[in-house]
Amino acid sequence: MATLIHTLADHTDDINCCAFSSSCLATCSLDKTVRLYSLNDFTELPYSPLKGHTYAVHCCCFSPSGHALASCSTDGTTMVWDTRDGRRLAVLEQPGGSPVRVCRFSPESTYLVSGAADGSVVLWNAQSLKLYRSGNAKDGSLVACAFSPNGNFFVTGSSCGDLTIWDDKMRCLYNEKTHDLGVTCCDISSQPVSDGERGSRCFQMASCGQDNQIKLWLILFADSVGVELKYKCTLSGHSAPVLACAFSYDGQMLVSGSVDKCVIIYETNTGNILHTLSQHTRYVTTCAFAPYILLLATGSMDKTVNIWQFDHKQACSGNIIENESKIAVENWSEEDVLAWLHAQGLTDLVGIFKMNNIDGKELLNLTKESLTNELKIDGYSYEKDAMENWINNKRRSSPMTNLPLPSLLLTPNRTLKMAISRWLETQQEHSETT
Repeated sequence: MATLIHTLADHTDDINCCAFSSSCLATCSLDKTVRLYSLNDFTELPYSPLKGHTYAVHCCCFSPSGHALASCSTDGTTMVWDTRDGRRLAVLEQPGGSPVRVCRFSPESTYLVSGAADGSVVLWNAQSLKLYRSGNAKDGSLVACAFSPNGNFFVTGSSCGDLTIWDDKMRCLYNEKTHDLGVTCCDISSQPVSDGERGSRCFQMASCGQDNQIKLWLILFADSVGVELKYKCTLSGHSAPVLACAFSYDGQMLVSGSVDKCVIIYETNTGNILHTLSQHTRYVTTCAFAPYILLLATGSMDKTVNIWQFDHKQACSGNIIENESKIAVENWSEEDVLAWLHAQGLTDLVGIFKMNNIDGKELLNLTKESLTNELKIDGYSYEKDAMENWINNKRRSSPMTNLPLPSLLLTPNRTLKMAISRWLETQQEHSETT
């Protein structure tokens, strides 16, 4: 079951896009602003809204670390912002000054791509924020873009209905007309799938368009034919043009938003409709799943963004964190681990994890045995032997804050132990069934 838990109504015009990082939600609008909210309680961040664009903001996206946010506008620019303080880091001008309709960071933060109404595609160096390569779509305005999980290629969609696959050198690898009346959005699942016929690993992509359709594709790579876009199926349910689509982080769900004012959530493997949400009063223009936690944001021309939460028992993928493989967890950044703590209700432990730079690899190394000696004192967690040595050396101040300790009594941090123990047990059960 999907439950509406919050509605954001701060924008004064149509919502064009929304995007999640592990700790924030960003929204942008025809009102020329970008707004950022904390995922803890959906309060707007102190430096929000971000102002700088002189016309409508069409798209916004976070870098993989969540430390940078890109936004693009009819004013012909893509702006890059520091999400920690709201500073504007760069203004990237599209060649020719054409309205920029879409922007995306690559998974490794190597590149930022921007696509414009004149069909121009620019690949920016995400570190130097300088132009790296540029090109042009075959026909039409660029309105959609998605990177592959490995960052080796990206796909653009045009108002003429074409999907084009580009490599990271801006070489066109493949082009096909897929939606007769124009593509509106596309997304590539972060989880690779198997091509049933060849048994090889490939990427799954969704596209939607003005033809009321959502199509699923497989992107295949073979030495003999190069890149191939293989049609998989069409998902039904909408009665009007579909303006947005997005995969959940684990690839198990696909969400879409339409001119029919409805949001539909599909089970990716079967195409079955899991939920139909009809709370918006005008066209649904954007939708996005949060990484690692079961949250969905949908935005509309009714000037609102709805936040939905899924019942862990009824969501098709259950708890996304618990179903992640150890390989995926090993690749978690420090920000991903912090998001996991938030999802587990362990917000009070975020500080100590952040201070110790705990990433996915270190999280996997936390065993039940090592957690047996994990203790909590003065609001922070310490290894038992180290803390006892600290006290035995007649130190009476906190190792973290250097303030006097109110008590020398050591209390086991059972909350952390239990949370990670539950997670480890789930990982073991998951590995036994795969």
